[in-house]
Amino acid sequence: MKRRTLLASAAFAATLGTAALAQDTTKACFVYVGPIGDGGWTYQHHQGALAVKEAYGDKVEIAWQESVPEGADAERVLTQMALSGCDIIFTTSFGYMDATNSVAAKFPNIKFEHSTGYKREHPNVSTYNARFYEGRAVVGHIAGKMTQTNKIGYIASFPIPEVIMGINSYYHHAKKVNPDVELVVTWAYTWFDPAKEADAARAMLDQGVDVITAHTDSTAPLAEIAKQDGKAWGFGQASDMATFMTNDDGTPGPRVASIIDEWSPYYVKRVGALMDGTYEQVDSWAGMPEGEVVIGEMNDAIPADVKAEAQAMIDAITAGEYHPFTGPINKADGSPWLAEGETASDGDLLGMGFYIEGITAEIPN
Repeated sequence: MKRRTLLASAAFAATLGTAALAQDTTKACFVYVGPIGDGGWTYQHHQGALAVKEAYGDKVEIAWQESVPEGADAERVLTQMALSGCDIIFTTSFGYMDATNSVAAKFPNIKFEHSTGYKREHPNVSTYNARFYEGRAVVGHIAGKMTQTNKIGYIASFPIPEVIMGINSYYHHAKKVNPDVELVVTWAYTWFDPAKEADAARAMLDQGVDVITAHTDSTAPLAEIAKQDGKAWGFGQASDMATFMTNDDGTPGPRVASIIDEWSPYYVKRVGALMDGTYEQVDSWAGMPEGEVVIGEMNDAIPADVKAEAQAMIDAITAGEYHPFTGPINKADGSPWLAEGETASDGDLLGMGFYIEGITAEIPN
């Protein structure tokens, strides 16, 4: 009897030890709108998830679900993740906003973090975004300097403020260095659809556009530009897309630079805060100064003086000495928006639903 009691006590102690170990492990989960292999947006978010694992090792477990449609499927996946023991769930696309808040209401002890959204309907929901428009300013400057046809293009995903402010920043900075530049905007109505993205790029090139940027997630636009054999240029979106930086013969490839969304610092910080008990609800909007918006290496297709100018802009934004939306800037209808020297407020940017003067395209409903 005594032996059985001792064995039972030992087993119970071992069980408690296992439970304690399990409680010491934080489970961070990620919901992705595209495949990890998209080479862009989802790929870059997953690099951030891997950075969490690298930072905390056995203290953290990561899990993810890729290619989750925005809508009812998202709510189902989020519920499954919550039930699977996730301590914090990152939802990485704008269209997950309502599903995130709906599921968060049912699981108040789990932390939810929504990327690029604005709704924080419950104390356990935080939002985070990056100031992509800072990167658009830099590539717009490069585009305005490099175009030979004076036609530059922008492949847009959905008509939401995040995308519209990127279009405006890109055009504004191209126009500042090239008064003759024209902008062609094509709406793809998708975050990730290589076929649609390729079609959009092909149509632009057929119209004489020779520099293209995109706010969609695949490398398809760069693949189409590559077929022009040095007659057109483009930019990596969300990740470096360095595969297109150099051609097989060593000459500069179609990707002359890139806007990299560096989520690693935020993910490591937020999971760390949950682990050490300092976690609080936040609305984060970081950019170049915080290292969350990065311009990838500029290749040698860019003239040396243009590289230097672009780097000077990067340095000024990073130092807080330059805001990409600094007046004078008018709206597309000619009405004043920003006076000389005035900078846009975050509220104006986050609610942006208009083009600036000089853009003749329409914003779809």
